Amino acid sequence: MNIQVPTAILDGSVLSLLEKEDTYGYIITKTMQDLFQVSDSTMYPVLRRLKKDEYLETYDEPFEGRIRRYYKITEKGKQRLDEIKNDWQLFNKSANELLGGKK
Repeated sequence: MNIQVPTAILDGSVLSLLEKEDTYGYIITKTMQDLFQVSDSTMYPVLRRLKKDEYLETYDEPFEGRIRRYYKITEKGKQRLDEIKNDWQLFNKSANELLGGKK
């Protein structure tokens, strides 16, 4: 896929993933890479920005002798996710009408 993934779609995808369960950066990055063509260097700034905007919070857990940083969606993040989902529905409908070949 050669379409650049918009910021709102990355944000919504990360927030949606974290709405299901808390997880750590590597899993978030690999999940996004399975869905979209994004690099590691793209995802960590997304996570930092979402945390700065208070859509995510972090906590550390020990794992096999080291510390893993887990990400958790906040209430503000859930509200933002709802906004992105609503915007996506409108955008998707319009794009499908134009690009989907409906006549």
